[in-house]
Amino acid sequence: MLTALLMGIGFVLLPLVTPAALAPPAGTTHSLAVPSPAARAWFGVALVAACGAYCIGLWSGGRWTLPMKTWRLQLRTAAGLAPSPRTAAVRFLACWVGPILALAAYVALQPQGLGRLALPLLAVNYAWALVDRERLFLQDRLAGTRLTTQAAT
Repeated sequence: MLTALLMGIGFVLLPLVTPAALAPPAGTTHSLAVPSPAARAWFGVALVAACGAYCIGLWSGGRWTLPMKTWRLQLRTAAGLAPSPRTAAVRFLACWVGPILALAAYVALQPQGLGRLALPLLAVNYAWALVDRERLFLQDRLAGTRLTTQAAT
């Protein structure tokens, strides 16, 4: 569902970030129009904001994402209540710890030709469960939430 949402947003925003058609170089019939860095940055921000709205909206107030319904999972606070939008926002932001660490490590290591060593940092959020005393993912530890199974209906 999230992928479909992001694709729809991408199709809507594409004309806004794509530069006007450029004249093709001499001797060719096609040219590649690449958006400016600022346009690409705004496009990325819009996609992350859409992901945030989707996740926060479906993680708070006792609602479920499609996979949560399929696997009969509920997101609850430590007190067993449905998370508030603020708690869901903290969880969403915490989901980005691993990717941000990986990106920072890549930027630091790439000049030495070691950028590929940053790849394992993408798993930080999930590997955290291996050392957590309650087997919580990092985003759940930071947000004070936990995934629980719901009773069969």
